[in-house]
Amino acid sequence: MKAISYSRYGGPEVLEFGEHPDPKVGPDKVLVEVRAAAVNPVDWKVQAGYMDTALDAVFPVIPGWDVSGVVVQPGISVTEFGVGDEVMGYVREDALWHGTFAEYVAAPVRTLARKPRTLGFEEAAGLPLAGLTAYQVLKGALQVRQGETVLVHAASGGVGSMAVQIARHLGARVIGAARASGEERVRELGAEPVLYGDGFTRRVKALAPHGVDAAFDTLGGQALKDAANLLAPEGRLASVADGEVIGLGGRYCWVRPDPADLTALAELAEQGALAVRVAKTFPLEHAADAQRANREGGLGGKVVVTVDRTG
Repeated sequence: MKAISYSRYGGPEVLEFGEHPDPKVGPDKVLVEVRAAAVNPVDWKVQAGYMDTALDAVFPVIPGWDVSGVVVQPGISVTEFGVGDEVMGYVREDALWHGTFAEYVAAPVRTLARKPRTLGFEEAAGLPLAGLTAYQVLKGALQVRQGETVLVHAASGGVGSMAVQIARHLGARVIGAARASGEERVRELGAEPVLYGDGFTRRVKALAPHGVDAAFDTLGGQALKDAANLLAPEGRLASVADGEVIGLGGRYCWVRPDPADLTALAELAEQGALAVRVAKTFPLEHAADAQRANREGGLGGKVVVTVDRTG
């Protein structure tokens, strides 16, 4: 099969397009014919070696954790999926090796769910990691309830835009922190936008004078400190970006594959409560350019790598 890989840590320049052995399909895995794979910031961060102390890298590494595609072979113990099923997944395993930037990936069933019927493959590829991150923080760590006020940092970004939609579905009022370029997007998602910059905390307090019930930090640093200072007396705080949140009395969260949560996201998408905006697509052989686009940011949607199945 053809795939993107890297044989040493580094930036987009270390990515190579070429032939790789077809994946072996273990008993609890399914072979997925990849149609699309989204690029996430974590992809180029682990590729740079930032998580070398936590994840073994078996070079050459095929990057990518998000995927959507079609099952072509279930493992011998798999009953959840059959040939022809359309699936999406957050295919993270315990080591960096066989990722989703390839024509095929052998995905553990614990990382997959059925693709929403209302989403195309490109949109579905952009849902798993960002959607699971937002869902697990809001439903688990923050336990957001109807009628509460929630502050979401970087509300027009990948995780933030998912968090706004999910929090709104849970019945919360959402204050979405964003740059000026993302203000309209935050408003479209149903949140009340508040722009970063001088006077940010004052502007949030004008909307929530008694503090917010929950704050979701996706940036860390000063944004995390601001979120902590904007909480109501019994407010809850969670961050996916900065471990310092623990010292502030909050929760530090790391997304994990969960088929039940992924299925819940698929159901929200089919109900029209959760949408994925794809800003730009690149063919598999141009994955390095896709990674560069993701690193530059500011696109207002997901960057997705696609596999051409017309040839």
